[in-house]
Amino acid sequence: MIGAVQLGVLAACVVLFVPMGMAGWHLSRNKMLFFSGALFITLAVGVHLSPYFPSISHFLMSPSGTVVLGDGRGSCLSLLHDVVWDVKPARLKRPVSYADGYMNGSSKSSAYDRELSWSWARLNSVLECDFQKLRSSDASDLLNGSWVVVAGDSQARLIVLSLLDLVLDSDQMESVRGDLFKRHSDYRIMISGIGLKLDFIWAPYVSNLTDLMLRFRQNVNFPDVLIMGSGLWHMLHVSNASDYGVSLQMLSSSLVSALPFSRELGNDGPVTGSAPIRSQHLFWLGMPNLINSMLNTEEKREKMNDLAFYSYNMELHKSRILRQAGGHFLLLDIHSLTQSCGPQCTEDGMHYDGAVYNAAVQIVLNALLIESNQKL
Repeated sequence: MIGAVQLGVLAACVVLFVPMGMAGWHLSRNKMLFFSGALFITLAVGVHLSPYFPSISHFLMSPSGTVVLGDGRGSCLSLLHDVVWDVKPARLKRPVSYADGYMNGSSKSSAYDRELSWSWARLNSVLECDFQKLRSSDASDLLNGSWVVVAGDSQARLIVLSLLDLVLDSDQMESVRGDLFKRHSDYRIMISGIGLKLDFIWAPYVSNLTDLMLRFRQNVNFPDVLIMGSGLWHMLHVSNASDYGVSLQMLSSSLVSALPFSRELGNDGPVTGSAPIRSQHLFWLGMPNLINSMLNTEEKREKMNDLAFYSYNMELHKSRILRQAGGHFLLLDIHSLTQSCGPQCTEDGMHYDGAVYNAAVQIVLNALLIESNQKL
């Protein structure tokens, strides 16, 4: 492929030498001038219109004629959610309350005798990325000395539970569960053995996330890994997708001023050669697949339907906070994970089995490995 400079030189040669060649074939001066003028105008119009066609602009601006993400980086990030599930038939072992299941990282499904496992799809493109389920020691090494912040609603809390369950032993986890699942409260823990600081911020609305970004800016301190997302509470209690979109736009504006870096993004990350100057990693926690018939209140079944989910999801993508739309957050696609797992993985149509959130944590960890150009 040829770059922008080479393309410009080639165009100049065409404009200069083609008319001269035509003159050599004894064409009339009027015909030669007409052809030369038409060729020049065509090239000029093409250059001016190219910014309005992204594929042309990327072709012109990329050093190699196209957007290149080093070492298959972009393509592997896009394949992280290619997960397949193996769910065995379940039978009820004992009666259980919703709170019991919720504190165990899922809904009431934790009381079911089922084998739920997952793996990355056995496709050649996925296998080439060499994704791995990190063990506790590997995850601890990767997160050593890091500050991780997870902000959002109950889905975010379940992500925290899965992450802690990976890096802590069973005795430590017993002491964690009660404090972590105090309703509508923040939670902080310092794991001194690996120097990991983990904060959960209860932030059910996008406005709460915006306030959090402002606090980061005021304190001139930003976490190494930020996982945040919101939408379920707004869908249930406000039920206005347009208002949700406005909130996301405000969050996007606060994000630009709060982040301690500036970079040019491609579809799945920085364009090669843009030299990002930061170590922060940002993930947007998407909403789960909502199974309307299984939701546990009439209000939820009325307001949290497929149309509402579609409208809210559209506002998310229109807000341009996701990398796919030119923003900063890599989407942690909980909807894809929960939809592929299906109704057998949830008892309330909203909170899913702990294996779903374990998979999400492994996706985050593999994304960190890819973005930091590390391998185990």
